[in-house]
Amino acid sequence: MKLGIAMKPAMWSDAHLRLVRQLGCESVIAWVPFDEGDGVWYEEQFRALVRQAEQHGLALEAIENFHPAHWDHIVLGEPGKEEQMACICETIRNAGKAGIRCFGYNFSVCGVQGYFTDYTSGNRDGRGLAATKSFDEAKMPTEAQRNPDFWFNTRIERRGNTGIQPPCSEEEFWERYYWFLSRALPVAEEANVKLCAHPDDPPVPYLRGIYRPLHSPEGLRKLLAFSDSPSNCLEFCQGTVSTMRGVNIYEVIEEFAASGRIGYVHFRNTGGTLPRYSEVFIDEGYVNMPRALGIYRRHGFEGTVIPDHTPQVDAAMPWETGMAYALGYIRGLMQTNESF
Repeated sequence: MKLGIAMKPAMWSDAHLRLVRQLGCESVIAWVPFDEGDGVWYEEQFRALVRQAEQHGLALEAIENFHPAHWDHIVLGEPGKEEQMACICETIRNAGKAGIRCFGYNFSVCGVQGYFTDYTSGNRDGRGLAATKSFDEAKMPTEAQRNPDFWFNTRIERRGNTGIQPPCSEEEFWERYYWFLSRALPVAEEANVKLCAHPDDPPVPYLRGIYRPLHSPEGLRKLLAFSDSPSNCLEFCQGTVSTMRGVNIYEVIEEFAASGRIGYVHFRNTGGTLPRYSEVFIDEGYVNMPRALGIYRRHGFEGTVIPDHTPQVDAAMPWETGMAYALGYIRGLMQTNESF
């Protein structure tokens, strides 16, 4: 098991790579590392990231998320998806040629538009008045309060305000997802790349009328059942899974860790589950994190564990400070687990 961190382009620098290595990281994940370009990310672009990480003693474990403009027609089932699919496949091949073994993705309207507006951040509800992210179904838009069918019949604004997207049922959205997987997985398998699916966050079944396939453990099971390809894997966001309604987080970790289908882990804690929860400090949520880490280890998980994101603290360098706290906690757990 390796300790790692994910970096957005604004944080990807020699200074930050040096810092996270000093904090004990062995791996790094690049989050949407490049601009849209011509629709394809190329081998040399990936190799440049690999070389830069290696210069600081780090392995580039994964690329996290396609550029939204690379696959919006695929996710939304629109004309132009065939052309985008060809480009996505080329990007996957190029990542494999550069030696990148995992490619995280979020097959959801969030993957092409962004988080639901009620997934709020910047409040002061955290420990010591830290700023946290939180979700509360009671604070859904007024349309939802007036109309119980809100989730099923409301159109959403398209990325870039270029139009609106009609609702999409569970059956239709799974058809779109299977269409993507049937074309992407053979390419990924040949390239020796694991396609690692992130659960839907927040884990509600519909977002502005569009179904969300991975909002529950049942959805994760359905995804893995589609294909037994070694490339069909999970970007197992423990933080998201732990907020799913009625979930027993330890049983779910046990199930998917035992399956051997986890590419890498987002290891963060949460306060509560649906209908209301918040993303708290790693050492204060309802999940027993030493117990959780022990389950991954017991099932032989050897991939990377990252803190994902953390509450924002009052410091000169909030991101760096919050990550340092989480990384130190995880590193301590890893060393403790090794001693048993």
